[in-house]
Formats: sequence, C-alpha cells, structure tokens
Amino acid sequence: MEENDELKHKPTPEGHEHEHEREIERELERERLSEERAKLAARELKAEVGTRSFPLETLEDEITKAIEPSEYEDLALPAREHYEEDFKRSHARKLAEFLSNDIVGGMILIIAALVALVFANSPWRGLYESLSNFHLGIESIHLNLSITHWAQDGLLTIFFFAVGLELKHEFVAGSLRSIKVAALPIIAAVFGMVMPALVFIIGTAASGDGAWHGWAIPTATDIAFAVAILQIFGRGLPPAARTFLLTLAVADDLGGILVIAIFYATGFNFLDFLIALAAAALFGLLVQKRAGRWWILIPLAVLCWYFMHASGVHATIAGVLLGMTVPAKKAAGEKHAETDRFLEYINPVSAGIAVPVFAFFAAGVDVIDGAGPAALISHPVTLSVMLAMPIGKFLGIFGAVVLFTKLTSLRLGEGVTLRDIFPISFTAGIGFTVALLISHLAFVRSEELTQAGSLGVLLGTLCSAVIAAVTLKLRVKQIKRAGKAQENISEEHEHQIAEA
Repeated sequence: MEENDELKHKPTPEGHEHEHEREIERELERERLSEERAKLAARELKAEVGTRSFPLETLEDEITKAIEPSEYEDLALPAREHYEEDFKRSHARKLAEFLSNDIVGGMILIIAALVALVFANSPWRGLYESLSNFHLGIESIHLNLSITHWAQDGLLTIFFFAVGLELKHEFVAGSLRSIKVAALPIIAAVFGMVMPALVFIIGTAASGDGAWHGWAIPTATDIAFAVAILQIFGRGLPPAARTFLLTLAVADDLGGILVIAIFYATGFNFLDFLIALAAAALFGLLVQKRAGRWWILIPLAVLCWYFMHASGVHATIAGVLLGMTVPAKKAAGEKHAETDRFLEYINPVSAGIAVPVFAFFAAGVDVIDGAGPAALISHPVTLSVMLAMPIGKFLGIFGAVVLFTKLTSLRLGEGVTLRDIFPISFTAGIGFTVALLISHLAFVRSEELTQAGSLGVLLGTLCSAVIAAVTLKLRVKQIKRAGKAQENISEEHEHQIAEA
C-alpha cells in the first residue's frame, strides 16, 4: 500500500509538461498586462499634453536665451573662425603627439645623423664646416659661440630639461620610487657604465696621451633610441622587461649627468653657480605654487642657464636642475601632474628640433680629409668606443643581473628571465645624444680625437642596434613557440578529460 501511495504522488513526465505549459501561459499574461499599462499611460500623457499650449514666441525666446552669445549661430555649422581655430589646434596636437613618439624621435635622429654624414663628406663639406664654426652671440657677456656650441650648450638644454622632468616623475611616482623594485636595474646601470669605461681604457691604452679622457663616451644609453628599438623588435616580451630597460636607462641618464657635471666642468665660479641655483629655486617655487606664467618662467630658465654656463659647470645641467624642481604629484582638482603637463609641451620641441639639430652638427664626421677613412675607422678611439658600447654594456648589465640574482635576494620583475635580459643588455648599448656630447667635451682640444670619438659613437650605436634587433627578434620567437607549445599541451589535456 505504501508503495502504491508513493507511485500515486510521484510526478509523471506528462505532469511536468503540463506544469511547463502553465508557466509559459502565466508569463505571456504578465507581458500582456505590462503592454496594456504602458498604452494606458501613453494615452493619459497625450491627453494632458493636448490640453496645454506652447506659444511659438516663448519657445523661440527660450532657445535664444540658451545660446551664447546672444547673436544666433547655426550649431550644426560653427562660425568659420571657430572652425579654423579648432582645425589648427587639432593639427598642432597631432603633430606634437607624432613627434613625442619614441619611434618617430629615433627615426628623426637617424635621418639628421645621416644627412650630417653625407653633407660632411660631400663636395660641399667646406660649407658644412663653415656653418658649424660660424659664431653668433654677444662677446661682452661671453656668449659669442659657434653654432655647434649653441647646439651643444643651448638647444640640448631643452633635451636635458625633459630628462630632468622624467627623472622627477620616476623618483616620485615611477619606477625609482621603490628602492626594492628599482635596486636591480640601478645596480645593472652602474655596472653598465663601469664595464664600457674599462673596455675603452684597455682599448686606448696604447693610443697616446689624452685619449683616456674619453672613458665616459660609451657609458651613456640613449633612452628614446633604445626604447624605440625595443618597441619595434621586442613586441611580445613581458611588460616588466620594458620597465627594467626604462629604469636602467633613467638611472644611466642620471649617471651621465653626474659625469658631465663632475668630470667635464671647465673651471668653477662659485658665485655664478649660486645665482644659477637661486634662479632654479625661484623657478621651482613658482611652479610649485602654480603661480608661474610662461613669460616669467622662460626668462628665469634662461637666467639659470646663463649663470650655469658662466660658472664652468656644463650649461645643460641647468635643464636637469630646472626639470627636477617641477612637482610630480597632482594637486587637488588637477587631472595631470605638472611634470606630465610640461613634458607634453617640451617633448615635441626636444625630439623634433633640439636633438636633431644637435645631431646634425655633432655627427658630421669628415672621413675623407686628413689621414683618410681607413685611418679614422681603425683609430684606437674609434674602435674602443665602437666595441665598448655593445660588448661593455652587455658584460656590465647581463653580468650584474646574473651575479646579483644568484648571490642576493634581488629578483627580476614578473615574467622576466635572464633570456629577456640578454637582448636588453645589447639594447642599452645604444648611446647617441649624450655619447656624442661627451665626445665633444672630452676631446675639446683635439679635432682628430673628437672626430674619432664621434665616429665610434655612430658605429657603436649601429652595432648595438643591429645586435639588439636580432636578439630581440629571436627571443620573441622563442616566447611565441613556448606559448604555442603550452596551448597544444592544454588542448591535449582538455581532450583527454573530455574522453574520460
């Protein structure tokens, strides 16, 4: 009997079907009621609107009041002057963004250097030399400089101002904020400056007196050029690999700035240096208070630059000093930090004008006149710089990372391995702007050594860029192959689970 009762109350398949049909009918009924309520509400609203009147004049008056200025303008077709202003502004912004791109900046730099090389070795090389040595300025205030020196001491200060802004950002809100995260790239940067200097000194040991002064030439990394190579050929590397290179390059920039300030100063005037510091402090105070206008800040910057130049410290250090005074944290109500805002204006000028013009006058090495191309290319300074840039950087950076990750608790960023650091070490050997500057500062009394050092920078940069491109491509292929292999393993594992 109990079994019969259970069978009686147990739902049958037919019962399930009837229950499902009833649920569908209830849902349709709810939808029908909702539609009827909506139609009723619409009829009530229509009836209410029909009882109200809207005078045409009142409506036109409201529209007129809403439009400023009081003179009516077609909103669909703005006035011509407004359209032209927006058109110009949008094109100026696009040009600025274009010039601020690292890859574009690197290409402009290469083009400027190639044009200089061709010009300096063409039948018009006399014109190039005359242009480079043409003097401009006021003699009474010791500013009657050649165009080459104006490019080195003047225009390049804009580049160093951008470097100072980037350094400030990295120290306050970027990769250098945490010493634990930045320690390994900074150590690698230090070794990446020491080893190229040692390679250069060993290579020039037999070259005669004075050549050792160029030990700092191969120590510099051109951050824009290096990042451009990484972006072109290193797509697929872990994001932390780019952070490692950026941190290393920023630390390298700081080291290069200290080298220029300490080892390549021409005498020292303490009073002029104090005045330069005071101008920089006032510049920083105004920027911190957000009280500075361009017509105040630019004269202060020029004043700081002039007295830094007069003090004997290289004038480009003024740019770094001014950049470091700009706040990197957003104030209340600000969308962007002041460092970002300044970089938005400075980067296009630096990448599009200052650095290319400097490269044009610094990279014009005459290999035809004098002892000839073979003698200049085989010069101990040329060969030492050319070899020290890729080999010295690789030995210093890769060796330091291997040593410190094995012997200490320091570790690379997430997903980054020694195989990633291998091509990055060669990428850091790309030194152009600061390396060319140091070549001219180190051998200021010898045209032959200056030419040899500059040619070494060009050849060393070329070698580093080619090796970096090849090794980056190979590493990216390895990563892609490993990724495909992992996908195949995962698919096979899923297939086995499905069959089980």
